[in-house]
Amino acid sequence: MSSVLRHGRTRSVTAVFAASAIAFGGSLALLGAGMSTASSHREAPLIIADPQADNTDVYAFVSPDDPDTVTLIANWLPMQEPSGGPNFYPFAENANHNIKIDTNGDAEPDITYRWTFATEDNRGTDTFLYNNGPVNSIEDETLLFKQTYTLEQIDAEGAAETLVEGAPVAPSHVGDASMPDYSALRQEAIVELDGGERSFVGQADDPFFLDLRVFDLLYGGDLSETGTDSLDGYNVNAIALQVPISELVTGDDPVIGVWSTTDRPGTRVQAPDGTQTFEGDMVQVSRLGMPLVNEVVVPAGLKDAFNALPPAMDATVDEVVAKVNDPEVPKLIEKIYDIPAPKAPRDDIFAIFLTGIKDLNMPQGEVTPAEMLRLNTSIAPAGSPNRLGVLAKDTQGFPNGRRLTDDVVDIEVQALEGAVRTGELVEALAAGDGVNENDVPFEDSFPYVALPHSGSGTGSATGGGSPGGGVDAGGGGTAPDRRDAAVSPEDGTSPWLPVSAAGLGLGLAVLGFALLRRNRSQTS
Repeated sequence: MSSVLRHGRTRSVTAVFAASAIAFGGSLALLGAGMSTASSHREAPLIIADPQADNTDVYAFVSPDDPDTVTLIANWLPMQEPSGGPNFYPFAENANHNIKIDTNGDAEPDITYRWTFATEDNRGTDTFLYNNGPVNSIEDETLLFKQTYTLEQIDAEGAAETLVEGAPVAPSHVGDASMPDYSALRQEAIVELDGGERSFVGQADDPFFLDLRVFDLLYGGDLSETGTDSLDGYNVNAIALQVPISELVTGDDPVIGVWSTTDRPGTRVQAPDGTQTFEGDMVQVSRLGMPLVNEVVVPAGLKDAFNALPPAMDATVDEVVAKVNDPEVPKLIEKIYDIPAPKAPRDDIFAIFLTGIKDLNMPQGEVTPAEMLRLNTSIAPAGSPNRLGVLAKDTQGFPNGRRLTDDVVDIEVQALEGAVRTGELVEALAAGDGVNENDVPFEDSFPYVALPHSGSGTGSATGGGSPGGGVDAGGGGTAPDRRDAAVSPEDGTSPWLPVSAAGLGLGLAVLGFALLRRNRSQTS
């Protein structure tokens, strides 16, 4: 790796609101067709134009094994099918990947952590392979496609300090033959910085668990279509940063606001030979704070605009504030399931999404209403976290920040149905979406996200192969291996490898025969 690490060392072996993309003048007509935006699991209409820039989820929690620190996690590029080669899933170049922190309640970023990426692609015209042999270290020459990143810390005035440069990105998990001990590759990608921070960048299992059939008239119209984790088997690109709490709080106020964004140059130009150039100032094309806000609160016509708006301008968009004060989901539930919707205006939802909850995670002093995660860093981690968070009296959980294990779908449905107002769960909806935990266990230490699903033995993403590597499930690393039947107990090799190779050869032969016939028909 040609880049040099600076100010750090690599540990080896071991809301809800939307508006114009242009300076907001109150007119949604200013939104042009050329605006490229994307955010949160494909919820905005323009998401398919730039999936690498799509930031999917944000997590912020006091680190359970290091309670003097906060762990921040932001994910990009959703719905990664593990065997999706040959290029797999690199982080976007020509983009800023940001995690932003508001330390005083004014909805402006006081601290911005910014990751930018560089690529070393040694495949050239020699091969289509991501790697041409087993990869036992990120530094191995057999890993033909590598990425590194630079991490900067930017203050409220825009002054930047480089925390690390040339740090390694953990590669996509090609498969067990290519990466026999993926957990070791992850360990190489954990970087410890001089200021006490830890940084990890690489592929991971998508930690969001939910049944997305909420969009099929709220789970089939009779709550029959629940219980399937729609993200089971899929991966994401994860960025995780662990920071001492003392670096994030201001004065005596322990509450911070957290959101992530992606910036792209304003213009992308593709030449006839396939090369691309990027021009113009960097503009925000994606934004994510609270989960599911853009999916199920913001109406379709405002979703793309939401991604371009800074939180400080959220409360100026009357059309969406109205959707918060009188949300759509309770009305749909009332119409379909005959469960009365709470009366508007919804001051409880306004607090959850916009200001923080008084005496829990509302910043001290004057608060600018804005959609973001808010975390009270003074509340110690729960010994036995409850997936329903604050609704279950576990005040360390969502919506006080967001832990990986928080069941945000069940929590938000209950909140929308008035559980925060009454202090009681709505029994008719107590079963929620039927998905109460992630498809694989999370890890017990930084970066906490589960290892990515392997490309081995995956016919499809749903129910696909489990992560490879030498971390026991009890240690929070991997789920039990669901590919036991495909592995020889004598040597651990897969009998499917020669079969797959034979299938590839047969496919190429058929393709060649078809092309030969076509050429003959064209010349006859």
